[in-house]
Amino acid sequence: MQHSDTMKTVLWLSAHPEANSLNGSLRRDGIAHLRKVGHEVLESDLYAMDWDPVMRHRDGGRETSEHFRVTEDTRNSYLDNTQTAEVREEQAKLRKADAVVVQFPLWWYGMPAILKGWFDRVFVSGFAFGKEASTGKRLRFEQGPFAGKVALAATTLGDRPRAIGPRGKSGELHELLFGLLHGTFAYTGMNVLTPWALPGADRIVDYEPVRNGFIRRLDGLFTDAPIRYRPQFTGDYTSEWELEAHVRPGESGLSIHIDDDGGVRNKPRQSA
Repeated sequence: MQHSDTMKTVLWLSAHPEANSLNGSLRRDGIAHLRKVGHEVLESDLYAMDWDPVMRHRDGGRETSEHFRVTEDTRNSYLDNTQTAEVREEQAKLRKADAVVVQFPLWWYGMPAILKGWFDRVFVSGFAFGKEASTGKRLRFEQGPFAGKVALAATTLGDRPRAIGPRGKSGELHELLFGLLHGTFAYTGMNVLTPWALPGADRIVDYEPVRNGFIRRLDGLFTDAPIRYRPQFTGDYTSEWELEAHVRPGESGLSIHIDDDGGVRNKPRQSA
């Protein structure tokens, strides 16, 4: 079936062990809404799938007695089309998707292990990053293989709302999720949306406003502006992947990798 101008394909990747939880309700209502407005939704409900998150010798086509070179062997397995069936199926979903919604509860300030293991096994060299064999071109950030795809992280937290604010004890939300947003989504070329987060999730008593707010975010999946992470190769970094001295001089931390000044502030002046 050909896509219309408005119909898109969304991969909904979720990780919660209880289908009747708040996360389970948001998942069902979110997917139903996307389908109602005309999108195709592919599903990967990792607990329902009994997904094995552990990278093993089999992922590199190796026997357990052989030396497993994780990056090289998984790349070769991808290029030789000898990956396990479940990994190939997940890669096919991602390849087809125009957007990815990654939904999970934040446990110990990170993704559940089953979700982290999905990225470990699916996002292998050759598929999600690496080098082009013919040109040697680095496949990351603005040159990443998933350029043009949209990524939205949707997470629930036990923290109070202001705890994930700029001065919150738990850390500012973008920095708290930096590994996923920048190190996984942006690294592979995706357009990364501001994450949707529900703090105080264990104390929700009225589901309807939560649902409605979530649906509004999903309605902006293909229209909301992405986070302006700085490009690596056409941007402001040295050959050692460090921010140039004239960009945000004297500043450090994760936020300096967001180009919130439009790529203009603190640039060196040209001579007259």
